[in-house]
Amino acid sequence: MAAKPSIYLPDDFEARPIGLIAGKGHYPAIIAERIRQAGLPLRLISFYGETSEELGASLPPEHQRQVKVGQLGKLLKSLKQMKCGYALMAGQLTPKRLFHGLHPDLKALKILNSLKLVNAETVFGAIATEISALGIEVLDARSFLDDQLASEGMMTLGRLKVRGDDVRHGIRIAKGISDLDIGQGCVVRKGTVLAVEAYEGTDRMLERAGTFKTDGLIFVKTVKRNQDYRFDVPVFGERTLDVMHQSGIRTAALEVERVIMLEKERLLAKAKKLKIELVGFSDGQMGHY
Repeated sequence: MAAKPSIYLPDDFEARPIGLIAGKGHYPAIIAERIRQAGLPLRLISFYGETSEELGASLPPEHQRQVKVGQLGKLLKSLKQMKCGYALMAGQLTPKRLFHGLHPDLKALKILNSLKLVNAETVFGAIATEISALGIEVLDARSFLDDQLASEGMMTLGRLKVRGDDVRHGIRIAKGISDLDIGQGCVVRKGTVLAVEAYEGTDRMLERAGTFKTDGLIFVKTVKRNQDYRFDVPVFGERTLDVMHQSGIRTAALEVERVIMLEKERLLAKAKKLKIELVGFSDGQMGHY
């Protein structure tokens, strides 16, 4: 392979099988297609009741395994059986699974019992450690999506309709709650915090903010300052855009090269149609827009 197909792959990347650990939504399917386009061998770990059936149908049976949420031992064994050199986590799992419908095996129970705090970072961090212990490298979740990330400045046409100071306030709030492991986003309006994202997820937060029935709402999406990009990378997709529209939120500020914009070109075209402005910020700062 002459050149790496993504700047987010390790410098010593080789064309070894990539085990895609796929959760819900369209994100895993896009990653799978990009891996195929790069001519790389793809293997799939899917979850009962979570992963798209269409994604599973696109691979031969010998190149995939299906597990229940919580069957960590079976997941690790599957990666080894399929001779994966890398693993890539993509897509969320239903949040309530942590409380209902979890099927932890002995490996998972051992990890859960060892954690002082149980959240996305600790759980997925521990899983990544177990995968790495097998000699399988866990890849940056932005791999193969270089052109699908938020970019600097106004990504939609026109000038910013809200005040730059209001966006900067939202960025400070979003960074603060992400550093406290509360969530990765917030909704603000003229210096007032209307909603912050917690365990409920982005869409529920946006719906809640929309109940105030006011104008000038700004949605900010960011990451932790010490974000582990192997998992829990924020995704902005068409469903979130639809929820913004339904909730009367007309501005979204997304952190540059940190937030994945699924099917970005299509997303920007739809945002324009819905009269929603999308702006990118970097390093926790907002430029002069």
